[in-house]
Amino acid sequence: MVHATKGIVLRTVKYGDTSIITTIYTELFGIQSYIVKGVRQSSKTSAGKAGFFQPSAILDMEVYHNELKQLQFIKEYQWAYLYEKVLFDVVRNTVALFVIELLQHSLKQPEANPELFYLIEDTLKQLDRGNDTLTGNLPLYFTLHLGSELGFQLQGSYSAHTPVLDLQEGVFIADKPTHPYYLDGTLARTTSELSALKFYNDLENISLNRTTRRELLAAYQTFLSLHISDFGEMKSFGILQEILS
Repeated sequence: MVHATKGIVLRTVKYGDTSIITTIYTELFGIQSYIVKGVRQSSKTSAGKAGFFQPSAILDMEVYHNELKQLQFIKEYQWAYLYEKVLFDVVRNTVALFVIELLQHSLKQPEANPELFYLIEDTLKQLDRGNDTLTGNLPLYFTLHLGSELGFQLQGSYSAHTPVLDLQEGVFIADKPTHPYYLDGTLARTTSELSALKFYNDLENISLNRTTRRELLAAYQTFLSLHISDFGEMKSFGILQEILS
């Protein structure tokens, strides 16, 4: 059957002489892999088509879907959102690639999760539209909220009575735990603020220095790795740390 769905491109590799296999997080079916034939031909009809499948592209698609097959086919595709800055601005592009790689390491099952799809889509659009402060804070916001969508939302909030965030348990507590996976002080307070934000624009009002951003980003990756098996090492992490500094 043919279905209409939005999709966000996660990965694309060459297939044969003229085709590609692309992994896309879809609104209807979760993670799916598609063969797209002929997009790498040097002809007028194929010129530029491979550009639709660069990581972070947001597409409207008509797809053939068969639950018994690992590789699906795309009938039609077009831009669902055309970036103005993300693909051309070094900082925004680095943040977008971090978001995409984070998903590659975090999404282990193909099941659909519309709320997660909307979070990813909105994050990439806000990255394209927001100011520099929002851009710098967005990786922190997205990493925390990705954890929430995957089922391990932080519990409680920072206060005088609960000034420590236990990353292993995902909860704000009164005293430091016996293991090393925790945040306290400014880092715990800032995490509580970021976790409570409901609107992307509020990120523009949070001013963080580069040291704080780097420490928080490292801690949030640790948080995900503690809750996701085989999380692995992210290649874009070091690049993002340098870009945001």
